[in-house]
Amino acid sequence: MDECQIDRAVVCAGGVIDIDRLSRQLIEGGHIEADADNDAVLTGCARSGGRLVPFFFANPHRSPDRYQKRAEEFRGLEISPAVHGVPLTDERTAALVEVAAEVGHPVYLVCIDRPGCRVADLVRLAEAFPDVTFVLGHAGIGNIDFYAIDLITPWRNVLLETSGGYTSVAKAAIERLGADRVLFGSEHPLQHPSVELAKFRALDLSPEIWRQIAWRNACRVLGEDLEEEQP
Repeated sequence: MDECQIDRAVVCAGGVIDIDRLSRQLIEGGHIEADADNDAVLTGCARSGGRLVPFFFANPHRSPDRYQKRAEEFRGLEISPAVHGVPLTDERTAALVEVAAEVGHPVYLVCIDRPGCRVADLVRLAEAFPDVTFVLGHAGIGNIDFYAIDLITPWRNVLLETSGGYTSVAKAAIERLGADRVLFGSEHPLQHPSVELAKFRALDLSPEIWRQIAWRNACRVLGEDLEEEQP
């Protein structure tokens, strides 16, 4: 983070699944039922002096009570059909989102090209939970998901996080959604933050738009005071 001049970051548990297995799952299907190490995330965040912000990585194969009982320790929720294989249309996913709605957490979702797990299914969740802020991770599905941008455009409670998407997708998201609905993300450690930062430098954005995407939107989603905005 220091190397890339990143002051703060939202973090979630990694290493839930071997990366080679995840790659195969994305193509061939399948899932795991292992739990993320959310305790390790809390430990790391506690040592960071406030620079790291913890999200709870939920396992839909478990009772939502696991999340509910610990929700106050975290700032948001992540659900990943890519890892656990439970569709966004499944009642187990809805139960987790209901908890997020109760505690005021944003929900970060990873969509994949599988029935019940697509961006259109995220849109249905956004419609069912209009008071929940959803973040579509990795600029949708694949590198050039312009369709995802169009699908979420009518739903103001859905933002797009840009890691992994092409520069052209990030540009289209800013133009079609507005800068207030686009979030910078790095997907570290799978992607070096400098690569994602270079993507935005190539767009030659105004300082105001870049500040919106890199800082202010995240503060708003997390319910933080914009008066603490960084230069």
